[in-house]
Amino acid sequence: MACLLLNAPLAAVAATCGDDASGFMRWRQEFAVEAAAAGVGQAGMQALANTTYATRTISADRNQRSFSYSLEEFMRIRGAETIVRQARQRIAANAEFYGSLERAFGVPAAVLVAIHGMETGFGNFLGDANVVSAIATLAYDCRRSAFFSEHALAALLLVDRGVISSASIGAMHGELGHTQFLPGNVLRYGIDGNGDGRLDMNNLTDAMASTANFLRQNGWRPNRGYQEGQRNFSAIQAWNAAPVYQRAIAIMARQIEGSP
Repeated sequence: MACLLLNAPLAAVAATCGDDASGFMRWRQEFAVEAAAAGVGQAGMQALANTTYATRTISADRNQRSFSYSLEEFMRIRGAETIVRQARQRIAANAEFYGSLERAFGVPAAVLVAIHGMETGFGNFLGDANVVSAIATLAYDCRRSAFFSEHALAALLLVDRGVISSASIGAMHGELGHTQFLPGNVLRYGIDGNGDGRLDMNNLTDAMASTANFLRQNGWRPNRGYQEGQRNFSAIQAWNAAPVYQRAIAIMARQIEGSP
């Protein structure tokens, strides 16, 4: 399994942010200068020119409530019991595949499948938003402009490399594929898991290998605990910044493995 896209240069950006759609066109022109300086090519620049202000993305970003719930409520709303039950079935049905991932990366199947279930219901819903427009809108929006600007540049670089296109569809914040990678993380951790020479986060093998690689590169070590306070919990923390999400993944993975 070879990492196709790693450590691509992401330049600091200085395009003018805004709080509504009125300044998006100006931002896009300014950001194009920064993108060119960061090495974005013709395909990526054209994708940027095709972006539109993603009103649904802004609405979703302003109304994220689930991470403020208690752990018990969060797990209930996200369907933890169903995820655990279906995850066990998926591992049993494809034990060799998940075993190969653990041998290669040291990450147990239970953790990978818990993430898969939490993020997209095991691939049942990969999103309905235009990836490049969503990321560009969040890079423009003043709320988290610095964070998303790097991912916007990464998205344009992914267009250049043919990993995505200007028409690619993902989640509301521009996340990609089965486990919802932001574009910058696709660049850093993406793995061509099935060996077909193309990185495709909508392909289950590529997505699972990339997820395992993310965790390994963020400190996961084989045969070490992953519950809160244990060695590998920090890798789960790197995956998602919300404490309630982190704890839920660790608990579900433990339950998938058969522990209460």
